[in-house]
Amino acid sequence: MIDNILDLSIFARVVQTGSMTDAAGELDLSLAVVSKRMAALEDRLGVRLLNRTTRRQSLTQEGARFHQRCIRILAEVQDAEADMTDSRTSIAGLLRVAAPRGFGRRYLSGIVAAFQRQHPALCIELSLDDAFVDLVESSIDVALRFGNLNDSSMIARHVATGYRIMCASPGYIERHGAPLTPEDLVGHACIVYRADSTRHWVFEREGKAVTAAITPTFFCNDGDAAQGIAREGGGIFYKALWDVSEDLDHGTLVRVLPEYSAPGEPLQVVYPHALHLSPRVRQFAEFAIERLRAQLP
Repeated sequence: MIDNILDLSIFARVVQTGSMTDAAGELDLSLAVVSKRMAALEDRLGVRLLNRTTRRQSLTQEGARFHQRCIRILAEVQDAEADMTDSRTSIAGLLRVAAPRGFGRRYLSGIVAAFQRQHPALCIELSLDDAFVDLVESSIDVALRFGNLNDSSMIARHVATGYRIMCASPGYIERHGAPLTPEDLVGHACIVYRADSTRHWVFEREGKAVTAAITPTFFCNDGDAAQGIAREGGGIFYKALWDVSEDLDHGTLVRVLPEYSAPGEPLQVVYPHALHLSPRVRQFAEFAIERLRAQLP
């Protein structure tokens, strides 16, 4: 059992900085101490964590797995210490938040406004973009992301998992009728969100996957615009329930083939590093998770 937090901190810093020399400098330790600690850690684990050459280093498969656990352990230690001091620390400064465009407009605007009202000394920069944004390069403190996290240097907090449904406007259904089976979709106008060239939609029914050919009439890289096309009777739209729930409530869209749906991607709150988190990032993450879970259908 590894009971030396310093070894975990050294390993995490070596991965973060990309070299033992830089890690030693940031930790105010000698390179010899860092090298010795890393060797002892690998000996105790019985696996190699890093592949080293004269110019670069990279995580082994085992190292990547251990790094994910390591970051979480260190974050828990830091959170335990932070819990003792956060109540005495004011939330101020600049908080940069990113989210997908449509989801951010629909759900996040109210959340950031409410959080700032609680912390008047805080300035929030909200960036909405459907394109993938590198959090570190863009200096983003916290982001809302769909999908599983592939970067082990990031921390992801699960919020919820939705599912996708098909819908269309009542006017479209009146003019063209509703498909009765997935096979009927090829005879209908379909709206494809994201500019990929997909001509198939995949659903689930009673736990079994169903693939249906479609006839795309519109390709659109903006979810709100694609949804607007559907409201105007442009065709059948396949999107997360979170995004279309308001239109369903108002009757501007209706479900198509309601017995078919597909699990959506998990929604997660993501921040670049669990180590040395500022109180504003930690508290906003908790606030956003709580509010989103209460709001999402």
